[in-house]
Amino acid sequence: MNIFTITHFFNKAKDGGSESPVDAYFLIEMKGLFSIAILKFNKGRRESFHTHAFSAFTWFIKGNLEEEKFDGTKIKYTKNLIPKLTKKDNNHRVKALEDSWCLTIRGPWNEFWTEDDATHTITLTNHRKIVKRVARA
Repeated sequence: MNIFTITHFFNKAKDGGSESPVDAYFLIEMKGLFSIAILKFNKGRRESFHTHAFSAFTWFIKGNLEEEKFDGTKIKYTKNLIPKLTKKDNNHRVKALEDSWCLTIRGPWNEFWTEDDATHTITLTNHRKIVKRVARA
């Protein structure tokens, strides 16, 4: 990946694939360097837990969100001037209790990230291409 390639510039896209209830309004995305986007978490959630290819700072602007970590811990978020740091290895899922808005600044992308469904851990790469699928014990 060329670090200077602009993936998104002033456009709207689904954030996290077609099944995601999150709409991203990208100001700019250069996966090798950084991304800046406004996220709309539409009410509800995607069932799968996931990590990210990037770490991010996120400011909650409006609404109510609940983060559920893979270990079962739940944290609620509302409007706040202090950003939340989401690290690449944070395996979680987010539920919007109502339509909610955030501003996010993301760091450079790693090559891989994961999603967990009911029975498997799936390793993904660019364009959500599946690299590996491993049954969980």
